[in-house]
Amino acid sequence: MSQEVSHIYFVPGMAADVSIFENIKLPTNQFSIYTIPWKIPDKEESISEYAKRMCKAVKHDNAVLIGVSFGGIIVQEMSKRMKFRKVIIISSVKSKFELPKRMKIARKTGFYKLLPTSLISKIENWEKLAFGDFAKKRAAMYQRYLSVNDKRYLDWAIKNMVCWDQEKPSDDLIHIHGDKDVVFPIVNIKNCITVEKGTHVMIVNRARWFNKYLPEIINDNLQ
Repeated sequence: MSQEVSHIYFVPGMAADVSIFENIKLPTNQFSIYTIPWKIPDKEESISEYAKRMCKAVKHDNAVLIGVSFGGIIVQEMSKRMKFRKVIIISSVKSKFELPKRMKIARKTGFYKLLPTSLISKIENWEKLAFGDFAKKRAAMYQRYLSVNDKRYLDWAIKNMVCWDQEKPSDDLIHIHGDKDVVFPIVNIKNCITVEKGTHVMIVNRARWFNKYLPEIINDNLQ
């Protein structure tokens, strides 16, 4: 008797290309992997309406939805529009209360509106701005994976990240978080599966951890 295959949909982090999931390899006899790339938001589009558009990419019932960083916020909004078997967030937040202090201040002061996203969108080669071997490798990684540089998207994403107003997460939401995440420090995070030495980009540089444990998490077998 053949095993039923679970359909897993991944949403990347802010401005990231779906290639951040290229090293995620799950058993093909159990899982089929799909990725949902970012769309350019319509003018004045709400995060709820945006999530509704993202849901159109999901072609299977009872699918599993996984989002990284800002993608974790989007998958939570998508789950308000469509029923999923399981929703998992990675390196993200479950409510506005888990946002770091600097983002709360940016929201209160409106400082996020002053960020020069137009400059970010025009950077064609991040390596030119880096000094030293480590910095050049890190810049090359950013250039490779952070390919969504449309100004409208960046302005919209930053605003909706900082101003997200969810207060209570879904009771069955699964949260995976690294204890070395400097974007969303774990000190602010409640009720998560902790990845030791995991950083904000652990979906890329700790792919082996996810390849080992995601099947167990999805199938409720993690001890």
